Order: sequence, then C-alpha cells, then structure tokens
Amino acid sequence: MTARPDGPPPAPEWAPEREVTPELAAALIGRSFPELRDAPVERLATGWDNTVFLVGGRWAFRFPRRRIAVAGVEREIATLPVLAPRLPLPVPVPRFVGEPSGDFPWPFWGARMIPGREFADARLPMERRAVLAAETGAFLRALHDPALAREVGAGLPRDPMARAEPARRAERTVDRLDALVALGAWRRAPAVDDFLAAARDLDPPGGDPVVVHGDLHVRHLLLTPDGRAAGVIDWGDVCLADPALDLSLAYSGFEGAARAAFLEAYGPVPQDREAAARTLALNLGATLAEYAAGTGRAALLAEALAGIGRAVAA
Repeated sequence: MTARPDGPPPAPEWAPEREVTPELAAALIGRSFPELRDAPVERLATGWDNTVFLVGGRWAFRFPRRRIAVAGVEREIATLPVLAPRLPLPVPVPRFVGEPSGDFPWPFWGARMIPGREFADARLPMERRAVLAAETGAFLRALHDPALAREVGAGLPRDPMARAEPARRAERTVDRLDALVALGAWRRAPAVDDFLAAARDLDPPGGDPVVVHGDLHVRHLLLTPDGRAAGVIDWGDVCLADPALDLSLAYSGFEGAARAAFLEAYGPVPQDREAAARTLALNLGATLAEYAAGTGRAALLAEALAGIGRAVAA
C-alpha cells in the first residue's frame, strides 16, 4: 500500500467495516442470552473477517468485521454442529446464535472455547512437529472422506474463491510477494519465482470435491502446550472443493520427517493435487506475511515467511 499524491493511503484489506468493542459485544450478548448477562467479556483474537471475544471465561463469540464474512458465519452456524461429531479433533460448535439487530446488522455466534495456542505463535521447532503433522493429516483424512461430502455437502458452495486453481493463485501470489518486497519484509527467491511461473500453466486437479475447511493455515490450527493438535477453528470458508485447499498446510507448515508423517497419516497425494496445494501454500503464506507485517505480528510474520520457503522445498 503506497500513499497517493492526493490523499492518505488506502485502508488495508483487513480494515473492519464494523468494529465491535468489548462493551458492544457485552451488550449484544447480554440482551440475547440472559444467562450470560454480566459475564466478563474480553477480546480474544482479531482476524481479517471476525473479532473473537472470550465471555465468562468459557465461551468464544465470533462477530463479523466485514459484510463479506456474513455468508461464512451463516455456513459455520449451519455446518459445524453436523461436522463436529465426525471429526477426530475439536472444532467449535455454535451454542449461542445472535440475530441481526439495530445495534449490529449481522448474525454472530458463541461456542465453548477450545483451549490452545495458534500454530503461528507456538514457534515449534521442526523436529517437534512430526506428531502434530500426523494428527493434522489424520484430521484431514476424516474431513475429506467422500462419504462426509455426500452426507453434509448439499448446502455448501463449491470452491467459491477458486483456491484450487493454481494458475489464478499463482498470478495473485506474485502481487502479494511484490508487496512484501516493497515493505522490506522479504527478498525474492528464484525457487519461488520459478515455481509460480510454472504454476501459471497448471490445470486444477481432477476428482470429486470433498468437504474442506477452505482456509487452513497456521492461525487456524490450535496447539496444546506440548505441541500437539488441540483443535481447528475459523470455518468461515468451509465449502466443497478439491482437498488441495487444506493440504496446503502440509507444504507450508511441515517439511522433512514432519511432512512425511503428515502424508503417511493422510494418504497418497497425486502430483496435480500437490502442485495446487503448494501454490496455495505460497499464496496464503504471502497473504499472511503481508497482514502480519501490517499489524505488527512478529511470530506470524516469521512463520509465514518460513512457510513460503517450505512450500517449494522437497
């Protein structure tokens, strides 16, 4: 983002259209759910599309920050209660659903908080990632079961952001990386440039779509204090799509023995799917790095930049 000669720079992509403060969240929650009235409310996390508050020390409430996130919130409310019993790791299950009102025009919801630390903040050494990788691979194997898509996929959109199309993702990633270079956060790497150039000629992987998380990266996988998988959060992009959307984490978050453990737990990944997953890993890594640089999140920036390198490594 560069300054314009006739005014201030444009707002970043993650700027909220509506900012929910703890005071407003407390008022909305107390009005809708009397049993939580007067419960303490504190900000827990902020992302591009949602702000999360911890209520009464037990409940995590998600409020959209941008209109574009509302459809995802509605999908979470409808889909997570059905998915949760079928998955081997905890996912949020909406227990409280707030309706739009004059004070806040969009739906919001609360679930029992899943204790854990974002993978991005854990600074877990690669030699300690093998168990986490295997648990993540097993989780995705269950999520990507074709039978699950037949059971719960009827109301889900099909890859609405075209994340399984490597040619489109590669083109968009070049712009993201250019922005990182301009920020001084990243130096161009020939291996990355070569991979993206080749990816522009790739077709999407074949095969039937499955249920995918849709935005599985290092902020959405939670870890226990000893570095194991604690849960998977932020399902606003849940959809039907190629498994490559979620497999991107295998290439950005793990390498060497840890990646091998992931793939052993998950199963074989065809070459075209691997290429699409690596391309998306580069795209998500660049996007997260730009966001981290713009919001002062040092741990996320370090993990995202490392993930860019891992995505093109053997």
